[in-house]
Amino acid sequence: MTAPPSQRSKAKPRWVPSRPAVPKTGPLAGRIVRPARLRSGQTGGEEQLVVVVPPEPSPKWDQRTRTSARRARFLLILAVALLGQWLRWLWFSVDWSFGGTGLLPKLQSLGRLRAIRLPRPRFARLPSRGAIAALVIWTVAGAALFSLYLHMSRTVPVDSDGASNALQAWSMLHGNLLLRGWQLSDVSFYTTELPEYMLIEAVRGLSADVVHLAAALTYTLLTLAAAMVAKGKATGGTGALRACLAAGIMLAPQQESLQVLLLSPDHVGSAVPVLLVWLLLDRAPRRWYVPCIGCLLLADALLADNIVLLTGIGPLAAVGIIRGYRVAADGGGRRAAAYEFSLAAAAGAAVGLARLAAAVITAHGGYTVWPVGHSLASTGRLSLNLSLAARGLLLLFGANFFGQNLGVAAALAILHLIGIGLVCWALCAALRRLASLDIAVQLLAVGILVSLAGYAFGRVAVNLDSTREFAAVLPLGAALAGRMLAGRLARARLVPAVALLLGCYLYAAGLVLAQPPAAPQNQQLTQWLAGHGLRYGLAGYWQANSVTVDSSHGAAGPQVQLRSLLRADGRLRPDTWETRPSWYNPRQHQANFVVLAPSSFGRWRAPSMNSALDTFGQPARIYDLGSYIVLVWDKNLLASLP
Repeated sequence: MTAPPSQRSKAKPRWVPSRPAVPKTGPLAGRIVRPARLRSGQTGGEEQLVVVVPPEPSPKWDQRTRTSARRARFLLILAVALLGQWLRWLWFSVDWSFGGTGLLPKLQSLGRLRAIRLPRPRFARLPSRGAIAALVIWTVAGAALFSLYLHMSRTVPVDSDGASNALQAWSMLHGNLLLRGWQLSDVSFYTTELPEYMLIEAVRGLSADVVHLAAALTYTLLTLAAAMVAKGKATGGTGALRACLAAGIMLAPQQESLQVLLLSPDHVGSAVPVLLVWLLLDRAPRRWYVPCIGCLLLADALLADNIVLLTGIGPLAAVGIIRGYRVAADGGGRRAAAYEFSLAAAAGAAVGLARLAAAVITAHGGYTVWPVGHSLASTGRLSLNLSLAARGLLLLFGANFFGQNLGVAAALAILHLIGIGLVCWALCAALRRLASLDIAVQLLAVGILVSLAGYAFGRVAVNLDSTREFAAVLPLGAALAGRMLAGRLARARLVPAVALLLGCYLYAAGLVLAQPPAAPQNQQLTQWLAGHGLRYGLAGYWQANSVTVDSSHGAAGPQVQLRSLLRADGRLRPDTWETRPSWYNPRQHQANFVVLAPSSFGRWRAPSMNSALDTFGQPARIYDLGSYIVLVWDKNLLASLP
């Protein structure tokens, strides 16, 4: 019979056995709580026994235990291996040949054991004061040259060639590493200049100044690399004179040569990896891995620019074969000539690796480039090519004084003829005894000859701007002059004259620095389009990418986007040079205006008024900006393109 509630509340508490819950987390985890009496009313008037047991080991704890066990086993195995190596060294290095044949003579001879000398531990040497001083000098020189060339580059406006490279690097920076959908020019610069553009844009964002920064950095690296190759293994005053002579020849580009040397890539930066390979072959020991490293560097450069076939791969193959044949013919045998022949094999393997990498990129939907022709020039064209090559040499070395007024600028340009004379002197001296010279001099001399021959007998010579096709002659010639003539000039006591010449070159560079920074090429058009709310339109090549980059200010990207068109058969169609097909997709973009520039370069292919009217019909509004005409429609023009 159940007691009434009044009696139940006064009943004596008793122990109620129950299966306690085991907490695995919280403040009670892992603690033992002694049984406690609870007051009546808190748990229904009954006392409960609470038992807390320690939680089971967590999986994380087990993982740490297993990791520690594996680490201990690894250390034990390593200790046993080291002990075995030490015992092996002890067995083969200590003289255990005791005198006598019995046990007693051996025990007696134990006292005559020679002392066992354990090898001393080798600690890494700290760099010497000379090495630290050289590093500081090279760093300060590089910073000074970069500042100089940056100011010089800013005196030239950025055109659409450099702007196209900036847009490609911007696309890579935002995840399109293979440049999927991009139709590039005949040169990709994929592994040379574009990584530089990416690094600069990661810090500065997209702007026209990215082109100037990258150009200054490229020419600085080119000057330093030429100076290092010229210095070689020489030290002291001879090494300093070699480096200064090479850097001095490249020091002060002329104002009209800045378009080729200090603006868009234009094959200039492709000489940097070539000089690095020559520096490697000059200073590295004759080991099997040296040709392998050179092969990888040349393949990387060839993937970016086919001009490396003339400046790097061709000279390396020729020099390797000639040196190998000479060593084998002198009685050294094929084994002694294996290193030289491996250099030629590395040049051929670099071509195969570059072609394989390009095929892999294309197979994965990467960029495409225009094919490059390799036909030779006709006899009637040969005279024009030679004339342009001679004028191009004057342009590259800052000695193009033709057409200038008599004055300081013309006099300084004439002084730059001394640089050309030094290079010619060094080239003749190298060719006279080429077989007996070191490999770096041979590669420099052969590289100059092959580059000039490729331009003179090819079909790339069009005008003076095509001098970029053999721009590598400048750093190769400067390095050759420094390497071959420094000792001769020192013996002839002409070092003060060289110092005076370098001072004149610095003054010529100061005249270029005195020029104000150039405004963007299409600044008026960019500001007008942004002010009138015209954001997406069409134009010729020399306005499209240039305006797109000029309107960008940092990480926000372009504010105005122009896409280039071509004129063919009286109508307009999308351009296929430095563009993406997705730009012309009417489902993704909406373009409502066209920019005409009647006086622009290449106007025979640029959009005209008649071609725009035939393609898109009558515009709603027409704006005359002087150098530009802007046609505006009230429809999406991309739907009318073929």
